[in-house]
Amino acid sequence: MEQQYTPPFTMTDRIIEKISEISELVGRITAWQDMNANPKLRRENRIKTIHSSLAIENNSLSLDQVTAIINGKRILGEPREIQEVKNAFEAYERLLSFDPYSAKDLLTAHHTLMNELVREAGMFRSGGVGVYKGEQLVHMAPPANMVQELIGNLLTWVKTSKVHPLVKSCVFHYEFEFIHPFADGNGRMGRMWNTLLLYKWKPIFAWLPIETLIRERQDAYYDALGKADKAADATPFVEFLLSVIYDTLHEISQSQQGEQDVSPSVKLLMEKLDGDTLSAQQIMDRLGLKNRASFRKLYLVPALEHDLIEMEYPDKPNSSKQRYRKKK
Repeated sequence: MEQQYTPPFTMTDRIIEKISEISELVGRITAWQDMNANPKLRRENRIKTIHSSLAIENNSLSLDQVTAIINGKRILGEPREIQEVKNAFEAYERLLSFDPYSAKDLLTAHHTLMNELVREAGMFRSGGVGVYKGEQLVHMAPPANMVQELIGNLLTWVKTSKVHPLVKSCVFHYEFEFIHPFADGNGRMGRMWNTLLLYKWKPIFAWLPIETLIRERQDAYYDALGKADKAADATPFVEFLLSVIYDTLHEISQSQQGEQDVSPSVKLLMEKLDGDTLSAQQIMDRLGLKNRASFRKLYLVPALEHDLIEMEYPDKPNSSKQRYRKKK
């Protein structure tokens, strides 16, 4: 019987510890908040995910611009960058319909993500490819004629392995970037497929903006990929990515704990503020309030003190043009 391919990695104490910590946080967050009941939050997190994943690939559009594009508004920007946003939104909208173990679905997702951006959208690369940091070659991917077999072996391992789903998703992410199966779009595809694999374990992962923390730790992300390359072993990258997943969940857990501690008035303000940026008067109108002093004492000041909202002009707190929004 032919031996099945197994990617090289080690289940370290740190990995085992992170699995336990992440599992506990997922249970806590799921108990507090059903994402399915909050489409606005799902959409906000999806937009953050798209913005961050594209920013890692040097897309210069701001979060507000990405939001505008997804909301169907016209913006001034590079046509290619705008197309990247449209494609990414469509791909993530279709994400949960894809089979994470299917090479055919992987190609379909790549076509959606890279349509009108590269010639080989939806196809494995036909030529050699290297990963460069500036002028320096940091990784030479396997030859093009090996890609289909390597991806097939990797997907089979992910589907059949008894390894914990958290670890499998991280190992997949590393091995996918090592194989570099496409001429372009490997980074955003790897991160998106990682999300799909995590979703298959716990559905809440479909809506968590893990890419936002990866972007904030971009140098560490590439450093972990490099260490894994050098060791010919995915372990350094798995440890890094599990830390990112844990920290993403921890941030959400902390913010939810904060929301548990606030008054009903502040909760109502947060609900009415939604994802908008509004003046004090506009918020009062939404709340149906007339007394500004009461509004400030019971709603606005406590929300600011709990660090749940922020000023648009923090250096001019008493500005007549002051507006408020939820903290991102």
